[in-house]
Amino acid sequence: MDNFVDISPNKDAGVLKRVVKEGFGDESPPKGSKVEVHYTGTFLDGTQFDSSRDRKETFLFDLGKGNVIKAWDIGIATMKRGERAILTCSPAYAYGIMGSPPTIPPNTTLRFDIEVINWRGEDLSPECDGGIERLQIIPGEGYATPNDGALVEVHIIGKYENEIFDEREVSFNIGEGSENNIIQGIEIAVMKFKKGEKSRLTVKPIYAFEKLGSHNFNIPSNATVEYIVTLKNFERMKEFWCLDSQEKIEQCKLFKDKGTSYFKAEKFDLSIKFYGKIKKYLENDRDSPEAERNSLLLASYLNISLCQLKLGDYPKARDAATSALDIDPNNEKAFYRRGQALLNLKEPDLASKDFMRCLEINPDNTVVKCKLDFCKKIIRKQLYEEKKIYANMFDKFAKMDTEREAFERTRQPNVMSSVGEWGQEDREREPGEFEKENPDILLLNKTGEFKDM
Repeated sequence: MDNFVDISPNKDAGVLKRVVKEGFGDESPPKGSKVEVHYTGTFLDGTQFDSSRDRKETFLFDLGKGNVIKAWDIGIATMKRGERAILTCSPAYAYGIMGSPPTIPPNTTLRFDIEVINWRGEDLSPECDGGIERLQIIPGEGYATPNDGALVEVHIIGKYENEIFDEREVSFNIGEGSENNIIQGIEIAVMKFKKGEKSRLTVKPIYAFEKLGSHNFNIPSNATVEYIVTLKNFERMKEFWCLDSQEKIEQCKLFKDKGTSYFKAEKFDLSIKFYGKIKKYLENDRDSPEAERNSLLLASYLNISLCQLKLGDYPKARDAATSALDIDPNNEKAFYRRGQALLNLKEPDLASKDFMRCLEINPDNTVVKCKLDFCKKIIRKQLYEEKKIYANMFDKFAKMDTEREAFERTRQPNVMSSVGEWGQEDREREPGEFEKENPDILLLNKTGEFKDM
């Protein structure tokens, strides 16, 4: 065909392209990007079967994910923003021997007039909120990707408002990137990279430097940043389901040591991550030696509770202490930490019960005695405040009742003041002499005399 270029991977004329209007820029949409297009689909005889232009709405799809026919994934990946092209698609690259009933018959060659409007990066954020967008520059190789805990070697170039603020090669374990000034967005994204991949990441504040910004890199608060990241190499962490019982125990001991190390450095978020891994490895494991398993789980819950108390997340501190008590119902530390959490959650009644259990286990614990006394003071103060509130409520209700009764009395008619106040039209006769002398009294008998009274 005149002016058509064969762009099919096997050069079998399966996808032919003719440019109608040149696009702009040097970039084409990478695999995984969400592409916005306008299109019109016709048979070779020119009969139209579909058109986004007629519907007056653009079409969005994820490129390279098999969401559209193969010819589109191939052809649109060669186009630039604003480019308009005709794609002629053989059945093998369209709907094949089955067609797409009732519109597309089997073994049909199709033609599409496609215009690329725009595209945006693949959303890698956990909540699918657009917080981490990836645009591939160079695809990676193979199928394997790093997992949580994997040791990765990357090259990064960080930019803010087109100015480079960070460029280096760095190795780190995923989950501990903050130790090397690696933002969360990179850690999350790299777990989707294949070896050798190079991609541009646009990272919003929640997955970057958040409200604090970065003093080291001179990044202001709530800044969206961009990184060019190349995954040079990685070594996957062995998945926990591949470990035997003893290997799980040994790995959890390492997690415990790392968690303790980060706790001592007051890096409580990282500490919680590693203590939490013990739960992941052992919570549902029934093959490991029970004593060792329970000892590690107990330490995990107790230390998570302590870390959450340090971070001020009292509901999670309470829940972790409760999990510890499920393992050891007489654990003094668990009662104490849950009591602290409950006290901060303004539940002194429940807190005092936990502190009392601490004293039953260890009557000489002076710190707990002070906490219990503090709980009692709060409870007394609450009771006093409640009495004041109820007293004020009763006074208020009594006052309201008095005011309501007074108001109701004002609505009652004054019989004496209303007697004799009928107008002329209400009278059947002219007032008598007595009535004239006493205008507030109207005699009820027609003669104007007192009778039978």
